[in-house]
Amino acid sequence: MKFLRFKPIYMERVWGGRDFEKKLGREIPENKVIGEAWEICDRPEAENLIVGGKFDGKTIRQAIESDAEYIMGKGWAPSKKFPILVKWLDCQERLSLQVHPPASVAASLGGEPKTENWYVADCKDGAGLIAGLKKGATKADFVASLADNSAEKLVHRFPVKKGDSIFVQSGRIHAIDGGNLILEIQQNSDTTYRVYDWGRVGLDGKPRKLHVEESIASIDFSDFEPSPIHVEGSGNMCECKEFRIDVVRLNAGEVYEIKSGEAMRIVSVAEGELSDDEGEEVKFSENIVVPFAESVKFTATKPSTLLITR
Repeated sequence: MKFLRFKPIYMERVWGGRDFEKKLGREIPENKVIGEAWEICDRPEAENLIVGGKFDGKTIRQAIESDAEYIMGKGWAPSKKFPILVKWLDCQERLSLQVHPPASVAASLGGEPKTENWYVADCKDGAGLIAGLKKGATKADFVASLADNSAEKLVHRFPVKKGDSIFVQSGRIHAIDGGNLILEIQQNSDTTYRVYDWGRVGLDGKPRKLHVEESIASIDFSDFEPSPIHVEGSGNMCECKEFRIDVVRLNAGEVYEIKSGEAMRIVSVAEGELSDDEGEEVKFSENIVVPFAESVKFTATKPSTLLITR
């Protein structure tokens, strides 16, 4: 097998549900509210196992340690983490209002910077996202709004449709509304500061911990009303210093080729299904890694939308 396929790690979340089962056709833990599927992760607390191929049964960490240059490219140190974390999010209820710390303050707060991109794979009518502040909102306004539970009036909410995307750089205040199925591609980090939780309690029936001081130190208070993007056809969706994501749309029978020696690529099947040049299938919702040293031709077996991350 010319690519790396992974076993997802499922996480219970108070805002989650069962849509990975209903919409993605996944087998998920019974009687659990599953909010996150960690698809590709190289972190001590969550290392995905590889399924099939030359690294079958190894974690992504073990695979990189055994052959870093094959997977990541020349000069990649075996001890260096895989730089991207890929997740599916089943958001049945609104997530907390939160922020990830920018690199300029993350270390002083004991965290890691985290920049991410959300792709709306599916959503209910009327679903929306929250990103940035409303024009004119000030830091003082926001701090006061936390005290009187009116923060929702100061953040920027916008409606979304299937195929929309929003870039969430470190420092951007954000939340995902209920009714969204999101593919999140992010910097390899897990630092999130909750600043407001809509008065909700956690799975244990108690209010979830907030990180108000850290959040206020992290929020970019000059970040007003960003807009989502929607790539028609194929093209670039997101580019930052941490990653680049392109949308590739294929009709049934069309081919997408990845050549060796260019870059490691993550292929996310946001819609449709693929078969590679050896007949190996890649189904809807899968996220795979094509190593630096491999060449692969993928043929769409039905109309397909791919997100290609490097």
